Amino acid sequence: MGKALSNEVKQALEDIYYHERTGRGKEAFALLEQASAAGDGDATCILARCYCGRQYVWIGHRFPEDDDKATALYHKSVEQGSALGVLICLRCGELTPALEKKMPFANLQEAFDVVLGQAQDGDAFCQYVIGNCYFWWDFLRIQNKDSSDFPNQAAFKAYLKENISKCEDWFWKALRGGMYFAANNLNQYYTKGDEDIIKPDPSKAKDLFRIGAEYGHPLHQAIYADDLEEAGRKEEALQWFQRAAEGGHPGAWCDVGRCYAEGIGTAKNEAYSIECFEKEIPLGHIDSHNRLGKAYFFGRGVAQDYNKAFELLSYAYDRGSKWGVFYLGKCCFYGYGTPQDYVRARMFLEQVDWGYWEADYLLGMIYARGLGVPEDIEKGIALLQKAGDHPEVKEEMKNYKKTMLGFGKWVRR
Repeated sequence: MGKALSNEVKQALEDIYYHERTGRGKEAFALLEQASAAGDGDATCILARCYCGRQYVWIGHRFPEDDDKATALYHKSVEQGSALGVLICLRCGELTPALEKKMPFANLQEAFDVVLGQAQDGDAFCQYVIGNCYFWWDFLRIQNKDSSDFPNQAAFKAYLKENISKCEDWFWKALRGGMYFAANNLNQYYTKGDEDIIKPDPSKAKDLFRIGAEYGHPLHQAIYADDLEEAGRKEEALQWFQRAAEGGHPGAWCDVGRCYAEGIGTAKNEAYSIECFEKEIPLGHIDSHNRLGKAYFFGRGVAQDYNKAFELLSYAYDRGSKWGVFYLGKCCFYGYGTPQDYVRARMFLEQVDWGYWEADYLLGMIYARGLGVPEDIEKGIALLQKAGDHPEVKEEMKNYKKTMLGFGKWVRR
């Protein structure tokens, strides 16, 4: 069997991956820093992953993201003698010939055998890493083989299939042991297969995220809830959104609030939806800012407050979300919660690209009346006509007529 992981690394893996909903991520991060500083290469390797963002660690831990620091730590882990660091650097493309010379292993197979022993001892993270070696074809470099080592292409493909297929069992072991990331690769393995070597079998993927959800992983609970809602099982979806939220998954409280605001899977309760949205505001969640901003705009579940609406929606817009541009445009047009500004109103309203009549109506008035732009009655009328048969549009159209008994151009009456 392989060299055992230290108690510090085992505890960190429990808190970061296997039982992440306990909320002990910061403690685990500090524990890894201490162990790394003391020379524990495996701790350095796991610490590097913590800096890599959601691709490698649950976003709910809110670890700092720093790719350069992660790379430096990965390299350090190899130099400190971590077999895990060697395999993960290989996977990330960081195992340069120069770095490989610094590892205290005779070759890659020796490093692989160390991690394999840890996987056989039952560690889920190591099982996941071993699975990745087969899933991503890293075994070729580890075993130092290529097609030239086989008598023909058929023999080479048989070798590839034999090794690639080993990932399935290792990923299942990892998933059952708490390494929820294994479900992502299993899902790809089943739904896409692997070139013409492994045939897809999507039927095997259908329960993966349900299993992860039942194991208690907040990310999988949120994914499973999305799947249930899409399938029309809305009451069940809400229950899983609630569990994901209680487990700390970012954005899950917003989904709970959305369900209560719109009466999805439950009776409508706009006041409670506000409580849910507000839980995510201090964390900077964009969709919660948008939905809470809309609630303040209309006064749904909370007292109407255009100032708060404009502030919340602007926060989301400034961070790349166009979800609330219509409300921002309307606020600027009428001076709701912000000084009246037709130029800014037009800027926001022209970003509404989902065919909303009121956006066309306001833009129509801006161009036809020359509000903040040179007057362009023809363009304004075209927008008003696009807005459709609404009372406000009909009232505005009364201000214009066509010359030459209806056959000329549009002019103001």
